[in-house]
Amino acid sequence: MFISLQADQLTCIRSYRVLFRDLSFCVKPGALLCIEGPNGAGKTSLLRLIAGLLHPAAGTVRLLTESGAIGDAEERGAFVGWIGHQDAVKPQLTVCEQLLFFARLYRSVRPPGEAMEAFGLRSLANVPGQFLSAGQKRRLGLARLMLCDRPLWLLDEPLAALDAAGKVLVAEAILAHCRSGGLVLAATHDPLGLDCETLHLGAAT
Repeated sequence: MFISLQADQLTCIRSYRVLFRDLSFCVKPGALLCIEGPNGAGKTSLLRLIAGLLHPAAGTVRLLTESGAIGDAEERGAFVGWIGHQDAVKPQLTVCEQLLFFARLYRSVRPPGEAMEAFGLRSLANVPGQFLSAGQKRRLGLARLMLCDRPLWLLDEPLAALDAAGKVLVAEAILAHCRSGGLVLAATHDPLGLDCETLHLGAAT
């Protein structure tokens, strides 16, 4: 499904502090939007607003689909694939077992082996999560994202803890998702090495 994202006049307040106000932007199918700004500017909060995990103090977020506009946060969440700061890796399950679980949960049309191959995890298939490095856990989270088959990817520091090879794999996955008509919003301090639009968040006035 091809979708676009429309944010209008968003204001976000956390702990009585205005992070941003009157923020408007649009992301079209196949586009990558990089969200930049200093620590505390509201990059993660903006992603959480879009995902429906937070409610804006003002403004609206809508997904524009072939069937119409979706403004309800819970309904919008069904279109979202999310990677946050927490790795969500179960320590007792192997890499393969974790991806099998999420493939069944999402009723994925992709085999888990394809996701393992895409993120260089094939040799770690039988390794329990507790023995993975931070970078390997990050790649496992991104492989899980590939299995969710959702058009809107929200990535919070997707390159965190990754080595040079891992960063290349992430860039390739983002590019493939956009080429298939998906859209990606990535909050990052590190350049992704891809053509993208940029949204800069600073101190609210």
